[in-house]
Amino acid sequence: MEKFLDKDIEVKVDKPEECEAPNNQETSDRFIGLIKYLIVGVLFGIVFVKAEIISWFRIQEMFRFQSFFMYGVIGSAIIVGIISIQLIKRLDIKTLKGEKIKIADKEFRKGQIFGGFIFGLGWAITGACPGPLFAQIGSGFTVVIVTLLSAILGTWVYGKFSDKLPK
Repeated sequence: MEKFLDKDIEVKVDKPEECEAPNNQETSDRFIGLIKYLIVGVLFGIVFVKAEIISWFRIQEMFRFQSFFMYGVIGSAIIVGIISIQLIKRLDIKTLKGEKIKIADKEFRKGQIFGGFIFGLGWAITGACPGPLFAQIGSGFTVVIVTLLSAILGTWVYGKFSDKLPK
């Protein structure tokens, strides 16, 4: 709590948490690291395209309950994620640089229900969630740039008004 000198008001100030993994890389290392992420991102995008995960028709099939394909992809990702997190925790797996991986606990907030609803609605209408947006644009679906700009605007709006939204 901080007290203001000119008023007798106490205000709780949320201070940003300090990063658990400080960025102490050299400039050249940072550039090489970014190139690695670019290569992995391009490969990930190719997999998305070849697997038809970015297909608007596949996403519409999912939301209309006409096909199991996307549910299988999402379900597989969830299972791989659960197994990976458990292995990291139980085997005390470290990063490639030998740093300990810390997975912070998350607390549930009812605002996540509203956010999930808005996210799902946008996904159903546009046929895209944030991950495949770049793969869709890279595949030549330039109209998805509107979706990308809308996602950026939505993120900004959330950041601007997050303190007024349900917790």
